[in-house]
Amino acid sequence: MDPLIKDKPASKIKDKTKEPEQFKVILLNDDYTTMEFVVEILMKIFHKSTEDAFLIMLSVHEKGRGHVGIYTWDIALTKTEQVHAEASANNFPLKCIVEPA
Repeated sequence: MDPLIKDKPASKIKDKTKEPEQFKVILLNDDYTTMEFVVEILMKIFHKSTEDAFLIMLSVHEKGRGHVGIYTWDIALTKTEQVHAEASANNFPLKCIVEPA
């Protein structure tokens, strides 16, 4: 047993673990990527339903950006890289960014 905590009752020991920081993934509008491709990306990479993907796509189209989800840093970065790779492979300039939640 740790000598620093052996004399303390369990109720006085504080849990020092913190929840991981959360980040928003934001999809950005452009003049070339088709709406159908955006919906496909949202369903494939972000596992959105057809209806949710369509609503997010409309937000991107109308407002210039759309909130896709909130993730830990590693997951947000991975999903962003997947979007960029998939868009590039299909000759679209689609981009997304990561912001603090």
